[in-house]
Amino acid sequence: MSKVATRFAPSPTGALHIGGVRTALFNWLYSKNQKGTFHLRIEDTDKERSKEEHKIQIIKSLNWLGIKHDGEEYIQSSKINEHVKIANELLKKGYAYKCYCSPEEIEEQKKRARQKKIPYIYNRKWRDAEEKDAPKEIKPVIRFKSKIEGSSILKDLVQGDIEIENITIEDFIILRNDGTPTYNLSATVDDHEMGMTHIIRGDDHKINTFKQIQIYEAMNWDLPEFAHIPLIHTIEGKKLSKRDNASTLDDYSKIGIMPDALRNYLLRLGWSFEDKEIFTLDESIKYFNIEGIGKSPSKLDMSRILSMNEHYIKNISENDLFNQLDEYCKLYKSEINSDKKDKIKKSLTFLKNKAKTLEDIYNNCRYIIADEVNFNQDDIKLIDDKGKKVISDFSNKFSNLYELSKETLEPIVNELIKSHDTNFKGVGQPLRIALTGSKFGPGIYDVIISLGKEEVAKRLVNKKLG
Repeated sequence: MSKVATRFAPSPTGALHIGGVRTALFNWLYSKNQKGTFHLRIEDTDKERSKEEHKIQIIKSLNWLGIKHDGEEYIQSSKINEHVKIANELLKKGYAYKCYCSPEEIEEQKKRARQKKIPYIYNRKWRDAEEKDAPKEIKPVIRFKSKIEGSSILKDLVQGDIEIENITIEDFIILRNDGTPTYNLSATVDDHEMGMTHIIRGDDHKINTFKQIQIYEAMNWDLPEFAHIPLIHTIEGKKLSKRDNASTLDDYSKIGIMPDALRNYLLRLGWSFEDKEIFTLDESIKYFNIEGIGKSPSKLDMSRILSMNEHYIKNISENDLFNQLDEYCKLYKSEINSDKKDKIKKSLTFLKNKAKTLEDIYNNCRYIIADEVNFNQDDIKLIDDKGKKVISDFSNKFSNLYELSKETLEPIVNELIKSHDTNFKGVGQPLRIALTGSKFGPGIYDVIISLGKEEVAKRLVNKKLG
């Protein structure tokens, strides 16, 4: 058997869709599991909608997730001449024919199909017609001469045997009247030229597969194996589209979902191995197999993604977590000043508490990042005269401390609770608002220790506190 070769073939007409990402992941994992190669083909023949920026985004997104292709990108538009050559060869061999139907005729056929509420299939008018009868003013398309008798069986690695009546497969166009090839021709020729052994893609391509197999057979090429993955649906059970929220990788990275967590989630979205939930990258490659792919659509569950991300936040090293946070801030917030990095790194133990995303951690440490306290206007109103006296008394006692720890801070807080006839909240809340700008946030001891003595002293004499 040939060395396994898989491919992912996106069109650079927009941002990479999450369904496409999972398809790329499954192809990549299967090829790596089988010690094979994984290739990236850019299907850029739609010149009006294809953009270099989209191609860059696709490659960047895959790299972000850890999916790296072997060799150079295969650019489909550079292979057009080969596609046209095969179309003409099929025509010469009698597996294709020129169709001279006018656009008006085709539209009329489609209209009648709509009226009868049946799928449109070209009526094969020119399949056996004499070319001498062709109208001179019409530039023909070239159609593949599909089988019209019997049935065909697709031995699908995921779905099992799928049988279809050949008469239901139309004589599909392989070359438009402007001489450009269509998807089914180009994809088939490219897959053959690239030596693809396995085509793993969404199950919305099943009818295309039946068409493409006929081209393989007509050209006497070796057939690859096919695996059609069920599509991803929304939580409501509808097919996920590019118009849905959180449909691209950028949607996830912007809110601070980490690549390992998203990759793990997508791996488990429609694939399973025993009862294992968490997979390292090496484990993903080791255990991935096509047999583990389910036959039913999977629902994209944001709460599950957040839960997976929270697991990674809790379990990866704090050094790695800080590096990811630092990179996240550079991309989507603002770069963390070098003098604040060490404070944040030392405080990650509590800053990551209950955080589901990198954005949550960023929000938790904004009081450290900021050079000045940004007060929540509703919260600052909570500091009444008693609260101001608590802050003043704490500041005086705090100035005498040589070491900051819970053990040195606790006696001061307890003394203030007693002298002001209040409770822990009565002391902690005004101090937290004074130091962070908000009544919400980490524990007051953690806040004080993370800021350091000099910064705490400076913030407690803030003029805005009156």
